[in-house]
Amino acid sequence: MSRHARDAGGDPELLAAKAELRDEMWSRLDVDGVRRFPGPRNRIPNFVGAEAAAERLRATSAWNGSVALKANPDSPQWPVRQRALEDGKIVFMAVPRLAEPEPFFLLDPDHLADGPRRASSIAGAARSARTVALDEVTPVELVLTGCVAVSEDGTRLGKGGGFSDLELAIATEAGLVDAATRVATTVHARQLLPAGAIPSAPHDLHVDLIATPDGVLEVPRGDRPPARLAWDQLTEDKIAAIPLLGRLRILHGSPDGSSGA
Repeated sequence: MSRHARDAGGDPELLAAKAELRDEMWSRLDVDGVRRFPGPRNRIPNFVGAEAAAERLRATSAWNGSVALKANPDSPQWPVRQRALEDGKIVFMAVPRLAEPEPFFLLDPDHLADGPRRASSIAGAARSARTVALDEVTPVELVLTGCVAVSEDGTRLGKGGGFSDLELAIATEAGLVDAATRVATTVHARQLLPAGAIPSAPHDLHVDLIATPDGVLEVPRGDRPPARLAWDQLTEDKIAAIPLLGRLRILHGSPDGSSGA
């Protein structure tokens, strides 16, 4: 696996602590009655009860007040993407690893080649969606993210690539999300940890709504600052692998000494 797919750079001790907890969580979830194909390790874990968690999220005021959402492409959030299309919402789904010049799929419920279930899968999006650049993404009221673990204070642990943090930071700086936008996740109860259990950096994504098969936890946002691109935490491998980051660095400048706009 390439470096850019593993982490976004940063403090080595923090990265090591996250990696240790991530490995513990993958083992914790790799049991009958929790895991689903293809197993939790090295990914956002699919879990038994993902559909029930999606229904819990579907019943929230944040869901009902949303017209468009940005969603991760992982399997455990597939039921959420399906229900969004069923409810007539526009879905922007990140191209895996943001690896294309047009790094988002646009799924319009009025223009699908297949039904919402198939269209909201990664494979189905290739038929029903078109890829769009950042300037074609419209503002969203809800951001959906996947987790390896999430704590009761909203701290999120991803699978180590830093892509969800990047997507939110990019969307924030482009004016596509603001203080009213809510970040939600769906997880198994075993993925929910006590407050303070997950180490984090200032630029890490935090979650406002945590939906499990049994209910929804709403996390007070407090005075959390908006997401921003942390250029000093991005490796050159990461920037080179994501065309959008290269363009943004040229446009706005970066810590390497290039001038900003």
